Amino acid sequence: MIIDKNKIKIVDFKKPLQLESGQTLDGFTIAYETFGALNKNKDNAILVFHALSGDQFATGINPITNKEGWWVTAIGPDKAVDTNKYFIICANVLGGCMGTSGPTSINSKTNELYGTTFPLVTIKDMVNAQVLLLDHLNIEKTLCVLGGSMGGMQVLQFCSTYPDRTYSAIPVACTASHSAQNIAFNELARQAIMADPDWSNGEYVKLKKNPRNGLSIARMAGHISYLSEEGLQERFGRKLQKKGDFKFSFDADFQVESYLKYQGNAFVDRFDANSYLYLTRAMDYFDLYRENDGVLANAFKFTKIKYCLISFSTDWLYPTAESKKVLIALNSVGADVSFVEVVTNNGHDAFLLDEPEFLRSVKGFLDSAYESFKISKQ
Repeated sequence: MIIDKNKIKIVDFKKPLQLESGQTLDGFTIAYETFGALNKNKDNAILVFHALSGDQFATGINPITNKEGWWVTAIGPDKAVDTNKYFIICANVLGGCMGTSGPTSINSKTNELYGTTFPLVTIKDMVNAQVLLLDHLNIEKTLCVLGGSMGGMQVLQFCSTYPDRTYSAIPVACTASHSAQNIAFNELARQAIMADPDWSNGEYVKLKKNPRNGLSIARMAGHISYLSEEGLQERFGRKLQKKGDFKFSFDADFQVESYLKYQGNAFVDRFDANSYLYLTRAMDYFDLYRENDGVLANAFKFTKIKYCLISFSTDWLYPTAESKKVLIALNSVGADVSFVEVVTNNGHDAFLLDEPEFLRSVKGFLDSAYESFKISKQ
């Protein structure tokens, strides 16, 4: 997908960015969006990290897709993350495909698309790049860092690496390291993309091709993991696509099949296949245990951040047990931490939906943190 740079906010950083892989980006671009206004004291800034399929357009209308932002349920005027009150920053992650440097970017050395020659990136690399964006915006310390799923991983990484750059944090539906099951799901998705003949070893853009089938299957597999058995059964059960008996073919007999195909086909029109490879790999590499000699508590041992951990009862991708591991680690270092498990049938995707308890929890924590942050700065 070609991005019209006139429709997005970008910052070009000329200084080299050292990556965890040992490679260096001589320069890079971050595409970002802001919502609300920064106040005089600069104490109302919230950095929102997006999930795998998200981008910088968390709310409002995405000018590229002309669809609503991915978190309109939570961010906006008078919503849980109130744009009348807070200044929200959201950036497309490194390796993304909505304007930030990634496989769809031009390599300045060759003047050609990177494709799979773009260096592999990690969650820490993404966070390091976004801290440079905060510096560019002259924001020394945010009120809060907030995100779900891959966004929640970035929240945890930010708090571990930059404990003095935020007052509070809300990691939602996430984990401190990817499980074997999650790595397996991501490998299935990557293999589906790379098995598509049109992937062409990652050179499909140059060849004017698009591995639509592979990316669609990858999205379908991922989407299943975002839902719950209860939610799928409640919504679809064994309902047929059309009234009558089975068609006795491999067409979509069941409504759930048609739903998955729709999700897959809709995704390929707004996302890049190579970016999907890069971002899922970054998630697989994420491991705060490994980064801290096997002791998760070491990741937060100097923290003064106020935390609110949120999980969902039917999330089997990042179950509540994963959030509780982070909770135990934070408690062991005496952190100021609260925890909420939201009971819902909506599975992992619940953080993107209109979940009243979740939204109340976010709003209550943010409003309380804001009042205490203002007092601490007096």
